[in-house]
Amino acid sequence: MDIRPIAADDEISMRLKEILQATAWFAIAKVEVKQGVVFLRGTAVDERAQQWAGELASKTEGVVAVVNLMEIEDPAVWNFRPAQDEFRSLGRELARSLPLVVLALIVLAIAWGLSKAAAYLLRQFFRRRLQAHLLREIVARTGGVLIFLVGLYLVLRVAGMTQLAFTVVGGTGLIGLILGIAFREITENFLASLFLSIQHPFREGDLVAIVGIIGYVQRLTSRSTVLITLDGNDVQIPNATVFKSTICNYTSNPRRREDFLVGVGYDDSIPEAQQQALQVLADHPAVLADPEPLVLVDSLGAATVNLRVYFWLDGSQHSWLKVKSSVIRLVKRALQDAGISLPDESREVIFPKGVEVRVVESTLESISAQSDAPQTSALPSLSPRTSEAVSTKAEAGLENEAAQVQKQGREAWTPDQGENLLGPEIKK
Repeated sequence: MDIRPIAADDEISMRLKEILQATAWFAIAKVEVKQGVVFLRGTAVDERAQQWAGELASKTEGVVAVVNLMEIEDPAVWNFRPAQDEFRSLGRELARSLPLVVLALIVLAIAWGLSKAAAYLLRQFFRRRLQAHLLREIVARTGGVLIFLVGLYLVLRVAGMTQLAFTVVGGTGLIGLILGIAFREITENFLASLFLSIQHPFREGDLVAIVGIIGYVQRLTSRSTVLITLDGNDVQIPNATVFKSTICNYTSNPRRREDFLVGVGYDDSIPEAQQQALQVLADHPAVLADPEPLVLVDSLGAATVNLRVYFWLDGSQHSWLKVKSSVIRLVKRALQDAGISLPDESREVIFPKGVEVRVVESTLESISAQSDAPQTSALPSLSPRTSEAVSTKAEAGLENEAAQVQKQGREAWTPDQGENLLGPEIKK
């Protein structure tokens, strides 16, 4: 009885050759089958392809044995096959992930729109409840960012990147902490501007003194407080310095007290001198009657009794420099008109070698003539009290200089540092 093979050698050879050529892993693929024994010859692209060809032949029906004589192809210097394969792989992955990309873009667009809407609604909600403009912006933007982060988290979850989603959400606070440490001074100034905009210890146009600098407040930005000094200079003070320093606001209470010293002679009547000075203060249009002015004995000097004159004025209407000049001038004139002396400090002059004195003899006639002449006082007579202008041309009026100084500040060039945080609701 004849035993016929399950598969003919030609059929096995043809089948294997078609499979090897279809893979494109073999530059040359020759298959020869004799009595069920397969002989593989040719060139494979790598060792893995060589082994795969042998395993394929051994699993083919009707194959008794496999003789793998394939050689591995030497790689060419310019071989772009790996790059081509990688690009094909990327193209296939992109095609598979294209629906997810489209869905992610749609979700992100919706999240962005919702974040903008939420920020707008929060601004409107807190417009009446929070006076600080910067605080309202922070609350509104924080709400918008949180909604956008939720959208980003959903996109990452849908894309199968759950771990990355948790990392992004959890790392947001860590990134903020790192940036806060790296930009400590910037963060400190920003937080100080937030607290200043909440507390608003001054308003735009207020006259303040900060770290020894006196000036009118121009604006408050997220970085610094801008003042225009009485000399017309533009000064920028970091908000952290402003927040930690003592702020003297001259405008919060427009009433301001000024004082000065005046010395009168020991032989003069102190009550009379006080009354003369007090009368000048009572008659002066810029001096306030409430609180009442005072004229007090301050000290006893070497040649004078020193009186200190206290008076109040309205700083929002009058300049304290001009009013003080006017009051000193009028008090001095009133004391002189009342016959009260204003002596200079006494000085002792020592002549180590003495002073030579000469006696000049005069004729009896001249002496007689001098004795017969009417006697006149050698002291100049005090002029009677006359009216004197409250403000001289040199003092240029008693009005406050705030408008002129602030006008200079508006005309000055200043770098743009952002929005003025002194909003309309806290302006004068």
